[in-house]
Amino acid sequence: MSNQFIVAKFGGTSVADFTAMSRCADIVLADPTIRLVVVSASSGVTNLLVAITKEDIIEGRFAHYAGIERITYAVLEKLQQQAAVGAAIEQLLLELKTLIGRTVAFTDSEKDLVQSFGERLSSVLFAQVLAERGAAVSSFDVRQVLRTDSRFGKGEPQIEQVAALTAQYLTPLLQSQIIVTQGFIGADSANQTTTLGRGGSDYSAAILGEAIGAKVVQIWTDVVGIFTTDPRLTPDARCIPEISFDEAAEMATFGAKVLHPATLIPAMRQNIPVFVGSSREPEAGGTWISKQVDARPSYRAIALRKNQTLITVKSPAMLHAAGFLTRVFAILSQHQISVDLVTTSEISVALTLDDAPGSAFGTAIEPALAALREFSEVTVEQGLSLVAVIGNHLHSTRGITGSLFQALEQINMRLICHGASRHNLCFLVQDGEAPGVVKELHQALFQAA
Repeated sequence: MSNQFIVAKFGGTSVADFTAMSRCADIVLADPTIRLVVVSASSGVTNLLVAITKEDIIEGRFAHYAGIERITYAVLEKLQQQAAVGAAIEQLLLELKTLIGRTVAFTDSEKDLVQSFGERLSSVLFAQVLAERGAAVSSFDVRQVLRTDSRFGKGEPQIEQVAALTAQYLTPLLQSQIIVTQGFIGADSANQTTTLGRGGSDYSAAILGEAIGAKVVQIWTDVVGIFTTDPRLTPDARCIPEISFDEAAEMATFGAKVLHPATLIPAMRQNIPVFVGSSREPEAGGTWISKQVDARPSYRAIALRKNQTLITVKSPAMLHAAGFLTRVFAILSQHQISVDLVTTSEISVALTLDDAPGSAFGTAIEPALAALREFSEVTVEQGLSLVAVIGNHLHSTRGITGSLFQALEQINMRLICHGASRHNLCFLVQDGEAPGVVKELHQALFQAA
């Protein structure tokens, strides 16, 4: 393992157009230890590709394709040496046109293949932007090394295979040049293209960082680091200079959009610090995420996740009965429904599910509810938001919960979950009240301090 290079990942807004790519090139060229660059698709392209896979009418597909062409050619036309990559870009666009023109209904594997073109296009373009600045640089197809299982749409990286393939095909190239590759995509054992799910470029960067033994993984996005809460909810939100792996993982899990929830797992395994900063304002600093931090305050941040569903399963048979909860969770597992929060009483169990677009809710939930109703009374409440207070030792610090609930004494909370983790305290509120709750809580916990 090299343990000397930095992996820099640039998100969709960071490579949205030629000007944005030029800013990213400045960042890469300013640090000679940045050798592996992972890029997302240019902003808007993945949405168009997803729309293509959902469109049954060929004309509709090509209307979306036209948008991808516009975004791609707008960058290509700004290059000084268009001929250097023109053929490669044309070939990729031709492959995409052929694919969307011949298929009646896309299979899951074809959907992943279609969605891979965004990163494949942007990586070729960004490599050329660097080349025209005098860098020794090559574009590399990440599918050679990022091996996943065959769960199309949400491929799981096979860590040992990734490490072996990276050592063979990728690491030797880093000794003498910058390598630009793709986030979000991989390939299974049959060399079929897979994707890691939306936001998976962060995860790709961390997986590759682990494989090459990087000293740092940088995540460059459109915000200056991780904030105490979503700045759109309160203008008083402020950037957090440093945060522990545990706290950042809680934030990502409970709705903070800056990082993909799985990103930190490879970094934590190898203790690789992660930096989050803005490609628009690299001089503004950002947030360092690492195992050891200088300060571990009681309150670090507030996360919000909308589209939550609360299910309450109630039965007198639960009283002093062994196996009731096992039966409930076996049904949910059978229907591949992931549960977030759980609380229990003598005769009922309440649990939350994520009702976000693309989740299992709505397709798998109805048969699961029917199975639960065979032996219990089931109620379902939607239109809820989960608010998570992230910090340290929330389970053991005297007075913490008192001050928190005092700030929320006028709010009707549907569920409170505390104690399972020393890093979070979570509760549910109505969707309409959620922004105001976060703003009021931020005022009480951060600005009054």
